[in-house]
Amino acid sequence: LIPRSFHSSTMSFSIPYVPKNPTSWGPPAGDEADDANPNSPTAKFAGLPFAPFGRSDRLGRAADFTSSYHAHQQRQRDRRRLGRDGEGANAEFQYKVDAEEDRTFELVDTAKAQTRRYVAPARKRQAMNRLKMLNAKQKREAANAGQPTYKNAPQRTRWNRPSGRTGGRGRGGRGGRGGRGGRFGRGGWRERVERQASVSVRPDWQRVDEFDLPKIAKHISNTDAPAEEQDLLWCGFVDQYNDSFDRVSTRVPVPLKRAENKEFYPVTTMDDPVIEKLAIDGVGNVFATDAILAHLMTSPRSVYPWDIVVQKLPGGALFFDKRDASQFDYLTVNETANQPPRKEDDDPDGINAPERLSLEATMINQNFSQQILKSSKTRKTFDLPNPFYDDEDDDGMEPASVAYRYRRFDLGDDIQLVCRTELHGVVKKKVGTKDNEEYMTAFALNEFDSSKVNLGINWRDKIDSQRGAVLASELKNNSFKLAKWTAQSILAGAAQMKIGFVSRNAPKDPYQHVVLATQFYRPRDFAAQITLSEGGMWGLIRMLVGLFRERPEGKYVIMRDPNKAIMRVYGVPPDTFESDDEDDDEEEEEEAEDEE
Repeated sequence: LIPRSFHSSTMSFSIPYVPKNPTSWGPPAGDEADDANPNSPTAKFAGLPFAPFGRSDRLGRAADFTSSYHAHQQRQRDRRRLGRDGEGANAEFQYKVDAEEDRTFELVDTAKAQTRRYVAPARKRQAMNRLKMLNAKQKREAANAGQPTYKNAPQRTRWNRPSGRTGGRGRGGRGGRGGRGGRFGRGGWRERVERQASVSVRPDWQRVDEFDLPKIAKHISNTDAPAEEQDLLWCGFVDQYNDSFDRVSTRVPVPLKRAENKEFYPVTTMDDPVIEKLAIDGVGNVFATDAILAHLMTSPRSVYPWDIVVQKLPGGALFFDKRDASQFDYLTVNETANQPPRKEDDDPDGINAPERLSLEATMINQNFSQQILKSSKTRKTFDLPNPFYDDEDDDGMEPASVAYRYRRFDLGDDIQLVCRTELHGVVKKKVGTKDNEEYMTAFALNEFDSSKVNLGINWRDKIDSQRGAVLASELKNNSFKLAKWTAQSILAGAAQMKIGFVSRNAPKDPYQHVVLATQFYRPRDFAAQITLSEGGMWGLIRMLVGLFRERPEGKYVIMRDPNKAIMRVYGVPPDTFESDDEDDDEEEEEEAEDEE
């Protein structure tokens, strides 16, 4: 039996409002909704604020006073990126300040205002201190020498870094403005040098194309090496290499001798009788010399202006040539250095000017290539004589030890390239009981004045113990010249490349030199060491040949911009540069008549 008190204490249960929806699940919508009933969902929840949410949303803190400002900004960016919590979203849930209360509210700060002293960053303070020390030191030196002070110096030389260690690092030093090396690397600020073009562009020249040399070096396709390399002719002779030059050092240097009775022949492509005969016989359809090809192959590394003439004959044959009056055959000195040589006020004779250094380097290179060879008793003569030597006009001169090796390279796409290459000597080594012969090329690097070179290394101090450091410095200062020599050696098929290190007897004497060291290199191994891609070299030649094959017959000029790393191709009239050659011929005839 259930007690009577239990019935009196039980709670009553009222049936909730359940809307009728005979057509679907859930409360009805539209006209079927019972909006008049206060218990209906549409009337009960009308006007209730609703915030959209997602199940994947992460719940954050209601108030976070520890997170950084950047984290807050990142969260705001994330909300805007996801399209949630943007401007005007969830406004009903935001805290609202009463307008009357906000108008009468005023914050009073009774604390004493503190003035904050600006403190520069540590790196900037160090740079400023070094600059102050540099200014003070230069003032003391100027006062002792009676020269103008640092602040009174011309603006163009104010930030030039001294060549030696003394004098501080300057503004472009480590830790100064611009970080390590400053704006122009370790050399500090440089004065811009405006160079003149190697040949003046005339109004009747038409621009054919233009190439950005850095982009060519970076994006040129590394094509395959020639499918076939064939020797066509051998001319001239070569002498044997003298092994005693392998033992040359700074303790026992060898004076450089002048090859006064040797004749060198830098003959152009169109003036070569052998190439002319090969072109008539149809042996190839592209003709050039190793110097011109190597120059084009390594042109992205060049800095000084240059020009090369291209002639396309009616039959489609291409001749890559050079102007007779150009400076193409002269070597450059420190062309790719951070501060190339230029005419200085403290050099009245101009012995360190670019033109004089170029002439000096060319003379050293020719004399070195002949001095390291033995006498004519060990000479190796080829089937054909030197094609440029004339017995009637020898005047007591004899041709230099050079073998002209005419080679044909099959580049594919019906491109047969015929090239005249040069070899300077032969190296004989015994392998067992037999004498092994290897052909070689010879080149010379020259030191003129290490104090004039930025971060220059004195060869007499380093070349015996740290030859790698000397070579690394030369690779930086003469990158284009070394790459061109390497390309010439590869084209000639040389097994060895001899590089000599020649220096002046005295920094102020450009006429007396000594050989301090020599070194043999394998051309292809050396190319890999200096990051010279053989595939990129041939890819550049294929690109130029393809460009001219699509052009009509005529004469063209490839030239480098004197102040920008840009190579341009111009179409020129057929008689361009012919007047210069005629003037030279007339001068030679007048000189011959005067002698008679």
